[in-house]
Formats: sequence, structure tokens, C-alpha cells
Amino acid sequence: MQQKLLTIVVAESDKWEGIPLYEAIVRKLMHLDAPGATVQRGMMAFGRHHNRLHHAQLFGIPDDRPMMISVVHSEEALRSHVIPAIRPMVRHGLMFMVDAEVI
Repeated sequence: MQQKLLTIVVAESDKWEGIPLYEAIVRKLMHLDAPGATVQRGMMAFGRHHNRLHHAQLFGIPDDRPMMISVVHSEEALRSHVIPAIRPMVRHGLMFMVDAEVI
């Protein structure tokens, strides 16, 4: 079955109405009846300004690592419901959508 994979990348320290942004996005996806979502913490990253590496530092204390939220859904549902609801929440992050085959 052909679907789309929407990936949203935000910083671990980003907030939305007092809670971590990645959690707020997952709660929004639940409210929108998305079929499911997964959050993964990145080990290391840098942004478009190339001015800082974000990674785990001494004793495992996080340094604002990337958080990736993935959701697989129909393109129609993503474009008509999910993206318009999530876009205002993602001020400094990245969103991208690719083809996915659900097996």
C-alpha cells in the first residue's frame, strides 16, 4: 500500500504551550486521528547555519539534540489535515515528506 512518510525535526528544548514540542506534536497527531507516530532522539546534528554541533556531552547531559517525529499516512490526509495543523507549531524545525510503501 502506497503512503507518505512525514518527518518533523525539532530541537529537544523546543516548547509549545509549556510542554516539549515533540510531545505537543504527537498529542496533536493523536487528536487528528493519525494512525500512529514515533519520536526518535538524534545522536548528533547541525543546522543550516553550521555554527554548532548538537550532541550528548560529558556524562550524557544532552545538548539540545534533534527530535524526529515520524508519521505514515495518506498524502491527502497529511496535506489537508496534518500539515496545516502542525506547521504553525514548527517555527525553527524541518518538515519533509517522502514516499513510503507499507508492507
